[in-house]
Amino acid sequence: MEKPKFHLFVCSSARLTGEIKGVCAQKEGVDIARALIEEVQDRGIDDQVMVTTTGCLGLCSMGPVVMVYPEQTWYGKVAMGDVEEILDAIEEESVVERLLI
Repeated sequence: MEKPKFHLFVCSSARLTGEIKGVCAQKEGVDIARALIEEVQDRGIDDQVMVTTTGCLGLCSMGPVVMVYPEQTWYGKVAMGDVEEILDAIEEESVVERLLI
């Protein structure tokens, strides 16, 4: 696989012990990651966009958190309904202002 143009990291609240607990997990962080992966595939942009879950990012008050690289855009309080808007912004090379941290 070639290096993707964009890489989305979605907090899954995993701790160093491997335990998954915390705000992002309770607020559908893992489900948001799955939805992003499915939407990326549906759009046929999986050669340009990679989605990965991360451990706890330490911004629990802003969870679920999604980071977009290489732009270093951080989104907070992301909900399932934000998935398409985030991917629209990536395709348009813009940002979702209301979600910015």
